[in-house]
Amino acid sequence: MTFEEIEKNETIRAYISKADESLVALGYTEHSFAHVTHVAAMAGYLLETLGYDAHTVELAKIAGYLHDIGNLVNRIEHSQSGAVMAFQILTSLGFGAEDVATIVTAIGNHEGTGVPVNAVAAALILADKADVRRSRVRNQDTTTFDIHDRVNYSVKKSTLKINEDRTLVKLKLTVDTHFGSVMDYFEIFMQRMILCRKAAEKLGLQFKLIINEQQLI
Repeated sequence: MTFEEIEKNETIRAYISKADESLVALGYTEHSFAHVTHVAAMAGYLLETLGYDAHTVELAKIAGYLHDIGNLVNRIEHSQSGAVMAFQILTSLGFGAEDVATIVTAIGNHEGTGVPVNAVAAALILADKADVRRSRVRNQDTTTFDIHDRVNYSVKKSTLKINEDRTLVKLKLTVDTHFGSVMDYFEIFMQRMILCRKAAEKLGLQFKLIINEQQLI
């Protein structure tokens, strides 16, 4: 089964939609199809650019698309519950044990205390953590923004790219400091940036964070 078939699967789409509904109720930023499709594409881009085979690239895209379904159960430890859900879904769809194991491992390690234990997990971490953008903010009342709203709303542009020499992966952000400061970003994202650095190292890359043309990591 291909990524395109996974993307069109009505059961999976229902889980993604309902998981995001839970986050709407909790006041979280967008975690629906825009997010998971972006993460899938970016995870695929990273491994394809680094010369990984087409099958591994496909697994990374599937992991990216499924990575947040655990929010259907609970936001807390959603990477673990999502991994269990993905195991059941993929097994029922006839995926082989090796492929299921790779995808489940990536999903289970994309958040919190996760570790980039393989290339697919590393690509998923980088793709997920780099998706910071204004359009993810649901709350349109800027006077009631929490720190997550401020940080995402302040990011006017976000790009994640590997250099031509395949030695660096750069996350470049253009931040409007009227809505959120660079310090706000570090307050909630520092742990995520450390995870990104570890993920980059797993892929044989250095990780660089550049905000408003200033290198910070």
